[in-house]
Amino acid sequence: MSPELSLAIQYGTEAAQLPRWRLRRWVERALVHAFAARERTHLPTHGQQVSLTLRLVDEAEGRALNHTYRGRDAPTNVLTFEYGADPEGCIHGDIILCLPILVHEAKAQHKPLLHHAAHLVSHGVLHALGYDHIDPNEASVMESLETAILASQKIPDPYTPFIMPH
Repeated sequence: MSPELSLAIQYGTEAAQLPRWRLRRWVERALVHAFAARERTHLPTHGQQVSLTLRLVDEAEGRALNHTYRGRDAPTNVLTFEYGADPEGCIHGDIILCLPILVHEAKAQHKPLLHHAAHLVSHGVLHALGYDHIDPNEASVMESLETAILASQKIPDPYTPFIMPH
């Protein structure tokens, strides 16, 4: 069963390739897979509502947020704030994507920008739902779920190294 989604999308920087409809589709796909898998994972079984804000930012805002909330003086690709479930069971979270970092990483990894963006959106959604990758077992669960979410969109496994053709 898919959760009811309330999604706010904010643009702190121009992102022509990432229109609202595309971002919403990626968030919805991640939620469908996460909720389908939740009985096999640690995701709480209560609540059928999710309220997220997804904000695309430039490098300066990404750096400021990462410095303020993680003590790191550099922008990061995705920063997620997980707030858990409210008393009614609605899960809340904020996801910040730093567009210049996303573009740089996609080029460096020889991946299409949209594939990398879909991966980071899915990654952020899973963090907002309580998934993490600090512990190797949790990392394995999260990475498997990300791979399945992307495969359902015909996007290759982001954890398989890309080999440049000769």
